[in-house]
Amino acid sequence: MHSLWDFSDFDDHELVHFVTDRESGLRAIVAVHSTTLGPGAGGVRFWHYSATGDAVADVLRLSRGMSFKNAMAGLPLGGGKAVILADEQRTKTPEMLAAYGRAVESLGGRYVTAEDVGINVADMVEIARQTRFVAGLPAAEGSVGGDPGPHTSYGVYLGVRAAVRRKLGKDSLAGLHIAIQGAGSVAGGLARRAAADRARISVADIDRERAERLAREVGGTVVDPSEIMALEADLLSPNALGAILTQESIEALNVPIVAGGANNQLATPADGDRIRDRGILYAPDYVINAGGIINVATEYLRDGDGELVSRRIEGIPERLDRIWDESESSGLNPAAVADAMARRLIGRS
Repeated sequence: MHSLWDFSDFDDHELVHFVTDRESGLRAIVAVHSTTLGPGAGGVRFWHYSATGDAVADVLRLSRGMSFKNAMAGLPLGGGKAVILADEQRTKTPEMLAAYGRAVESLGGRYVTAEDVGINVADMVEIARQTRFVAGLPAAEGSVGGDPGPHTSYGVYLGVRAAVRRKLGKDSLAGLHIAIQGAGSVAGGLARRAAADRARISVADIDRERAERLAREVGGTVVDPSEIMALEADLLSPNALGAILTQESIEALNVPIVAGGANNQLATPADGDRIRDRGILYAPDYVINAGGIINVATEYLRDGDGELVSRRIEGIPERLDRIWDESESSGLNPAAVADAMARRLIGRS
């Protein structure tokens, strides 16, 4: 590839900003896909990439996903994302976070940053010392803000229940077997809610100890990460990293439903057709996992309280049903339907 425009995931992004700070060692990329509906909002991911091109592709896909996610959630925000390129030791310093905050500030509000994989609330506090354009900060009890993970997991749980109603005709998760990929904040929240509904939980995570802790808590079982995608269950919920639904993995799926919070689950657009052709109901990721950005947006925009956040998140099942209805009537797979809806909303149809 000879230029940014040659990347397959470049989709007329408005801005791609490469950041280098020699003093702190920061290397980061900020991508703003669209500001049609408002400032490009989305988290910053702290991750070790084997090649810079992988980081570019990731930030392009993630920022476009945020445009679609925010539009479909009805938020007055565009889509943006950032990645901080970590070294193999995942070295993270206050100086590095400060340099990143200054880079966000230099964009003058075109991008609003929050937390993503590898970043926590304490990191956001460091970043906020350098920029106004930040959300996901600690919140007093009863206020909006803080870790978006619990809000994301609530939305995923509601989406899982909607998918079960749609595909299995059941109003409860009781007695169902749910295979959860991941054991972090979102996966953990889903597992606890599903277990409270008397579902049977299987969990896999690259961190075996973390998976075992979650399994003990919810009375579930631990599955090897290499086996979770082909496990026989009523529903597979991917809640780790993306691009896990490939031609090969879709052929091996042994579930009637895939519904989870991971971003960019489909490795290619063609995989949306593959999963539909197998008769598996798919919940488009950026629709079902919008709870976190809904909370972040309400905090940043200061347009409501916790009750409004909950009401906005509780609209996720209705949006999924609209997508599934149109998928059935049009013959398009749910991911393609959601993309088309989102593009219309941001004026790129």
